[in-house]
Amino acid sequence: MIDSDMEFQCIIGELIENDKVQEMKKFRQHCDTSCYEHCYMASRYSYNICKKLGWDYKSATRAAMLHDLFLYDWREKSDRKGLHAFTHPKVARDNASKLFLLSEKEKSIIETHMWPLTLQLPKSREAFLLTFVDKYCAISESSKYVKNNLENNTYFKYAYLLLGFIILSLNKWGKVIIVSIIRSSMF
Repeated sequence: MIDSDMEFQCIIGELIENDKVQEMKKFRQHCDTSCYEHCYMASRYSYNICKKLGWDYKSATRAAMLHDLFLYDWREKSDRKGLHAFTHPKVARDNASKLFLLSEKEKSIIETHMWPLTLQLPKSREAFLLTFVDKYCAISESSKYVKNNLENNTYFKYAYLLLGFIILSLNKWGKVIIVSIIRSSMF
């Protein structure tokens, strides 16, 4: 039996050794997480979940590693048509298709990963899974960034405290929330 980490690395090995995929490290995706890191984590979660459920974990893992292969800084203005959130799945699919021999299922998983925002319904359970894994990773990466800034930045701490007082004034449970914030290790 192959060690699961070794199997995971074999599945994405060809992909992560590619120079264009390595370029994903140059672009931020969510806060201070690179596109490469984001896709790597999404592929890891997809692999683990699909393998456990007996689904097509190879296609899910490969598609997740390539789902944000758009290779540009979406925060900078350019001559791209449309908003990044709506257009990058097709850009990523096209880029990945030029570099690798992808199955129709892998292409579909990449193209529909922004559902429900893009309104294109995922066609497989693996595609549905990536839509949720992608959102989970994005929230996790963003909350980690915010938490680190709250812990390391006095201004964020005061903003957090101000938010607490606003909650206190609007909510009868606010006092309980404020007390728990003050008692937390951040202050």
